[in-house]
Amino acid sequence: MKENTFTVSQINALIKKKLTQTQSFKNILVKGEISNYSTSHIGHSYFTLKDEKSKINVMISKFNKRRFLKFKPENGMQVIVKGSIDVYETDGKYQLNVVKITEDGVGELHIALEQLKKKLKNEGLFDDTHKKKIPKYPKRIGVVTAKSGAVVKDVITTVKRRYPICEILVFPTLVQGDKAAPQIVRQIKHAQKYDLDTLIIGRGGGSIEELWPFNEEIVAREIYNCKIPTISAIGHEVNFAITDFVADKRAATPTAAAELAVPELTKIKDHVNQLNRQSKKSIKDKLSLKKSRLNTIRQKKIIKNPETIYNIKSMHFDSIVNKLGFSSKTIIEKNKNKLIRLESANIFKNPQSIYEKKSIKLNSLINNIGFSSKTIIEKNKNKLIRLENSGAFKNPESLYMLKKINLKNTVNKLTFASTNMITDNKNKLFKIENNHILKNPDEILKNKRDIFLKNINKLEVLNPLLTLKRGYSIAKLNDKVISSVEDVEVGDEVDIEFDDGIINTKVI
Repeated sequence: MKENTFTVSQINALIKKKLTQTQSFKNILVKGEISNYSTSHIGHSYFTLKDEKSKINVMISKFNKRRFLKFKPENGMQVIVKGSIDVYETDGKYQLNVVKITEDGVGELHIALEQLKKKLKNEGLFDDTHKKKIPKYPKRIGVVTAKSGAVVKDVITTVKRRYPICEILVFPTLVQGDKAAPQIVRQIKHAQKYDLDTLIIGRGGGSIEELWPFNEEIVAREIYNCKIPTISAIGHEVNFAITDFVADKRAATPTAAAELAVPELTKIKDHVNQLNRQSKKSIKDKLSLKKSRLNTIRQKKIIKNPETIYNIKSMHFDSIVNKLGFSSKTIIEKNKNKLIRLESANIFKNPQSIYEKKSIKLNSLINNIGFSSKTIIEKNKNKLIRLENSGAFKNPESLYMLKKINLKNTVNKLTFASTNMITDNKNKLFKIENNHILKNPDEILKNKRDIFLKNINKLEVLNPLLTLKRGYSIAKLNDKVISSVEDVEVGDEVDIEFDDGIINTKVI
């Protein structure tokens, strides 16, 4: 019996043909765990699907990913894949070519929703710090929703009922299907061209597939970048979409969104009326308080009898005048005494005596220095003589020469010091002789007199008697200034002092 011989390529081709033509290996569902997931530079993805005992290679093309895959597969994820068995002839390996992947026990849309939520949250799109405040009293609001339907009717009805002075602009768009998300993005962009205070983005309830356009990443990012404060109202209270997390405010229903967007006009009117009543009451209370204070002021003694203010001020003025008179006399006497002492000072009477005293002191100093130097020289000469006569040294001649040198050095030092002292004192004497005070003693006296005269002029300005020259008069009783009508009685003789004389009068 002749045996058939096959090449490796033929065997792999036969196996491929057998597997691909077998109906039971087509469009099968396989459950397992993803591992070693990777994507090539072309865009195809490869991974291993395994269970406790075995594993199989899996491939999904970039085209099937775009069409059917709503989420990103990850290692460790339990999934159910749908595909067909195929053989890669070059390596002789078979694999499962997949067209669709779903998470085991969870729908793929739910997986995609959770993954996008996680991604956008990590980027900070859900943070409260980015959310804008909804204006309390809007003039114009916009609504991005279907052209017809319950949503637009509910929003318009609610706004007109609560706040009819607000204008509403509707930006119609598809709210479900593959074309809905790009259209929603375009209408949000278009709405920003109008002067809107608030933008509502909403639709009615539905399944996750029907609400999916509001879970698209492009819609979420457009709402995040929108300059108008946004309110998301997707589905019913139990429904949540990505737009709810990105928008500045989330409403449970479109009607609730309209209530968040506008205030209730009747409540505003009630509040205004209440404020009006409070302001009127406040004004009334303040007027009453001011009237009460005015009455209190009217009853004060100073208002009823203003002359008392004049009397008090007059007495205070007289007291100041007396103090100024006393102070001015004291200052004048003090400065007169200073001037007398200066005029009597020896330096002004006999400045030559200062020069003579300094000369005598300098000559005495020179004589003392001369005497001291002679005494020291004699003393050292005697020491030298004693040393010359001494027999205690083996070489008396060298000792004599040493002492002689020391003596000469001492004499030179003393001579130099005395010369310096004489020179210093001569310089001091020269400075004293040329001193400005000794040459011009009268100038100091003149300066002191000028200062004295200035002080007298200042005091004269403050002298209260000068007021008599301006037409005023001073009334006195027994040489005392009269500061009040209570200081005199009928029959008193009063002296009225003017600038040019005194008049005696009698009180009647």
